[in-house]
Amino acid sequence: MLGFQAAANGAVFGTEDDKGAVNPPSLYSTAAGKSDSGPSELHKLALTDKGKGEAVLSQRSTEPFGLLGVTWTDPDEKIKGTIQARTRSIETGEWSDWLELEPHPAGMDGRRSGAPGSTEPLWVGPSDGAEVRISDGAAVGTLPAGLKLNMVDPGSAGAEAKESGDLNAAPAAFAVADPPTTPPSVPGPVSTAPQPKIVTRAVWGGQAIEDKTPESAQYLIGGKIKAAFVHHTTSADYQCAQSASVVRSILDYHVDVEKWRDIGYNFLVDKCGTIFEGRKGGIDQPVLGAHTYGWNAESTSVAIIGDFTNQAAPEAALASASKVVAYKLGQYGVDPNGTAQLTAGVTQKNFFGDSFEVNKVYSFAATSGHRNGFNTQCPGNMLYPQMPKIRAYATGTVAGLGVTLSGGATKSGSGYETAGPITANWSTTTSNTFLHKFELLVDGQVVASTGGTARSVSTTVTGYGAHTVAVRGTHTSGKVTTSPSVTVTVPGPKTFKPVAPTRLMNTIAGVGVPKGKLGPAREVALQVTGVQGIPATGVGAVVLNVTATNTTASSFVSVYPSGTARPSTSNLNFTAGKSIPNLVVVPVGADGKVRFYNHAGYADLLADITGYYVQDNSGSTFASVPPTRLMNTIAGVGVPKGKLGPGATTSLQITGQPGIPATGVTAVVINVTATNPTATSFVSVYPSGTARPSTSNLNFTAGQSIPNLVIVPVGADGKISLYNRAGSVDLLGDVTGYFTTDTTQAKHINIGPKRLMNTIAGQGVPKAKVGAGKTVALQVTGANGIPASGVTAVVLNVTATNPTASSFVSVYPSDLATRPSASSLNFTAGLSIANLVVVPVSPDGKVSFYNHAGTVDLLADVTGYFIK
Repeated sequence: MLGFQAAANGAVFGTEDDKGAVNPPSLYSTAAGKSDSGPSELHKLALTDKGKGEAVLSQRSTEPFGLLGVTWTDPDEKIKGTIQARTRSIETGEWSDWLELEPHPAGMDGRRSGAPGSTEPLWVGPSDGAEVRISDGAAVGTLPAGLKLNMVDPGSAGAEAKESGDLNAAPAAFAVADPPTTPPSVPGPVSTAPQPKIVTRAVWGGQAIEDKTPESAQYLIGGKIKAAFVHHTTSADYQCAQSASVVRSILDYHVDVEKWRDIGYNFLVDKCGTIFEGRKGGIDQPVLGAHTYGWNAESTSVAIIGDFTNQAAPEAALASASKVVAYKLGQYGVDPNGTAQLTAGVTQKNFFGDSFEVNKVYSFAATSGHRNGFNTQCPGNMLYPQMPKIRAYATGTVAGLGVTLSGGATKSGSGYETAGPITANWSTTTSNTFLHKFELLVDGQVVASTGGTARSVSTTVTGYGAHTVAVRGTHTSGKVTTSPSVTVTVPGPKTFKPVAPTRLMNTIAGVGVPKGKLGPAREVALQVTGVQGIPATGVGAVVLNVTATNTTASSFVSVYPSGTARPSTSNLNFTAGKSIPNLVVVPVGADGKVRFYNHAGYADLLADITGYYVQDNSGSTFASVPPTRLMNTIAGVGVPKGKLGPGATTSLQITGQPGIPATGVTAVVINVTATNPTATSFVSVYPSGTARPSTSNLNFTAGQSIPNLVIVPVGADGKISLYNRAGSVDLLGDVTGYFTTDTTQAKHINIGPKRLMNTIAGQGVPKAKVGAGKTVALQVTGANGIPASGVTAVVLNVTATNPTASSFVSVYPSDLATRPSASSLNFTAGLSIANLVVVPVSPDGKVSFYNHAGTVDLLADVTGYFIK
């Protein structure tokens, strides 16, 4: 509508803090657009005609009000001079500067019975005093009769309409026929842009405003919106908490004072970006408004609440106005940045002096300012130059959209690998203000949807093989942008091929990697495919016995696929001067390499391969058994009773033992523990009947008890051999499963490494050390990428840390009626030690951890599982 040249002083009640938050005032203040209590009231005071084209209302106290305007009896009479008013603030008692009011053209809402001539309404804030002066700009002149000051106290806009207009009034002069009163479609047409959040009439006005505006809504002839006009209206000197009161006051003025059927604008936006439904008839409908004289019949409108003659409109208001424009024009396939052909409803000139002749067609920008169609300052000298920004916002796209994966997905070459779970993370250079929603696409199909402020979402990718992942963003303009896709592969189940233990890496001798200790925060990459008889292709993961020796500080080593991000988990934990081994099952990078990272100090590293997993059915499958002790030199179980001496070898029968078949076994999974050693030494475990390898499986010092999981092929006689190099030592052997030629058994799936349990942080189990003789149960299936069913065993790297006594931990299926006597980790007070465990899961998907003595914290990282 028309612009205003000034704003009332003292009209702001309430303050904004340094973050822009509003501290609500006590008068005309609402929260979230809700109406306040109390009925609206209209007060009128007659002006005194002083002759010679001048009239006044002398300064006086009044009933409280918040909005004002001047009217006169004959709408066809015009005031060519100035109309000014000033008001007294209720809160401060101060009088404002003089404010200029601009006249409305006659017949804005049609020729309605009793409709006066009038100015635009002006919001002045809670006031209790007024003064008016009018000058027609001539020494001698005649002002229109019946000049009045109209003051609106909005309350909740609940007052019964005073002196309401004739319900049978003629339609607007700009309509070539009677506008329809039935919506052209219910619901309205679907838009290419999302409907923004809009405060409805029911919220900001309630039933009271519907009682005040009983006439049926009118709709555009032909039911099509071709253009949108942007306006400003009344003063910007309000707080956003007062916005609903401002809107109700404008409605009261339009209806009670100017005798319109309803508020003139289709939508209103406050300076904080809140959008209000204006004229009734349906947010999604082509409602006929009274906003742009001569062009209402083919357009909609949005008015930004405020006077933007001398100040620019805030970004929040521009953004919301653009959303309204995009939504309404998008319902009818109109480009907000395009052009529209509009038929003039009256003969007139616009602000720029362009002439229009009734019933002729003229070209407009589809998103135009009020002054493009009518001779007015509106939408203000500072807002009008912002029109290109509104158009740009209304037609924008989601720029710079890109996606990466995490949450179970690890980098692998140019893509990612996952057992199923992924978290998609995306970024964009477009402001959240203009983002409607994001959708996650897997293989082109929507699998998840989020709001515009989200930047990540998780899902599970199903089906073995390669999949594409992308994110599709929807701008508030309705335009859709899809990110470049990334590839994520869900590896299929793998079978196992055991090999005789073979050394691939030795930093002492420079085997496989450069010669020299691995320093703090340093890494080396080891080629594992295409060497020592391992195929160059088709290898999914390798089984390595990794030993840290000659260590200078307490540290840990992480082993992970080349080309992927280093995990936060560890595979070996050790202290200065200790030699510590651990079995590692690690996927192979796209380049056929695995990487070794040392956290602190210096350490020599050894790596011996004992087998690898292939991505076909040519290898062995896995059968799990409850942890069962097959060997104990102390008691003479499985082997002769007595320590194994220096240079001595003993053989252990594997096949035909309880739970293990006599034939078809290719390798055994056995946890070997060295205890009561009398000297620094190592033990090698290898297939019976073959040459003893130069590799080791356990390295230990005198008096140290240490376990290590061993996956070792069985000899032709179904046995394995164990060799001790120096001193004498007792050996324990606990079997947890075997590999077999039976194709019906389980296959291996790599995941992680991912931490499932941490008693220090209370992850997976209660937060507390595991006490002496105590057990905790960990749920391993149904989460973290592990299926809820079909899993026969999991591969866990278990670490004991902060132990207060020498003890052992047993890991076993939770459903066992009797805890096995086998141990998975043996440790001494103050020593942190890790060991790989392959453990069957109970039918409910749990495994249990038992601590024998003292207290200890336990960590468990999953690296894979076996599934049928």
